[in-house]
Amino acid sequence: MGRVTPEDLDALLAPEGQELLRELRDHDPADELAAATRLRRTHPPELVSAALGQARLRQRAAAKFAADDAARMYFTPNGVEQATRAAVAAHRAARFRALGVRRLADLCGGIGGDAVALARAGIEVLAVDRDPLTCAVARANARALGLADRIEVRCADVADVDTAGCDAVFVDPARRSGRGRTFDPEAYSPPLSWALAAARTVPYAAVKVAPGVPHEAVPADAEAEWVSDRGEVKEAALWFGTGPGTVRATLLPGGAELTAPGPPPAPPVRPVGRYLYEPDGAVIRAHLVALVASEVGGGLIDPTIAYVTGDDPHPTPYAAAYEIRDALPFGLKRLKALLREREVGRLTVKKRGFAMEPEEVRRRVRPQGPHEATVFLTRVAGEPAMLIGAPAAWDGRLRA
Repeated sequence: MGRVTPEDLDALLAPEGQELLRELRDHDPADELAAATRLRRTHPPELVSAALGQARLRQRAAAKFAADDAARMYFTPNGVEQATRAAVAAHRAARFRALGVRRLADLCGGIGGDAVALARAGIEVLAVDRDPLTCAVARANARALGLADRIEVRCADVADVDTAGCDAVFVDPARRSGRGRTFDPEAYSPPLSWALAAARTVPYAAVKVAPGVPHEAVPADAEAEWVSDRGEVKEAALWFGTGPGTVRATLLPGGAELTAPGPPPAPPVRPVGRYLYEPDGAVIRAHLVALVASEVGGGLIDPTIAYVTGDDPHPTPYAAAYEIRDALPFGLKRLKALLREREVGRLTVKKRGFAMEPEEVRRRVRPQGPHEATVFLTRVAGEPAMLIGAPAAWDGRLRA
């Protein structure tokens, strides 16, 4: 994806650029060469290239933003990649609003994805970023979405910004460098220690961290929240001023939440029952699988595996449910024979705590037939096993 320059943005914001962007709103990327040839007959080549590049970015951004918003906003390649998914940003903004926040400093604000959600929640936003082009894009987005009166964009180093007039801050440190993703929190930009210190200067705050943050690294005065969207874990955040020591799993788009004052004791281990419950990734990251096990009256199939099993059907928003027909020791020959006997041609392979990849299993068993099944490759009581079944008929939970 090509880079975006300040000159590109200025040209696109001018009347001729706006006309081109409107014309390209629904263009087919497969016809880009023909479109470029046609448009260059009446527009400067540089402007056509910039407009086509922005059209591509808008189409790419539609996966994170509402289609109508993405079609009006402005993006850079890094901005699209690093922007918060709109559903997650809206959830966070709603939490801040429920806390009574009126003015918030969005530190490391990027192209404004979070600022937009916060402003729409009725919060005045000071959005800070040190990159001039990123700030220009954020201002353009605030104007394009009719939120310029609620979003002030300031180009500055976050360390130089006085947040005294704010009752909350949100910090989203950059976790990438020129060499790729950074795993050392002190190599974040700004460092995580600085972000945590900034969070403690206001009544309420949230600091975005990697979803893989270990529980032992969560400060004692913070709440740790993991958020998934349609079954896929999207982010983790450390909240201040809410519930010190609390762990929370939030499942979007439905908004189901599990909370506990801390990770509960591990659930019991029991034999495989009629049903298998696959907890949402946010529930697993938050170490709240025990709450799911308690809700469905079940236990773990293995002390190290986050699959819950039970004998009775219990619909729950926190886990996908499957009805298990066979629980067998792992064996490819046995699996292949069983699938052939049942004429299974559409096979979903899931794994947890198992070395073999699903693609390899499908290739080797070569399923054929009109029926479908799901096989779980995992461990039961420490031994390799395969659990074969299908989604429970009553389970309407959204899956990724």
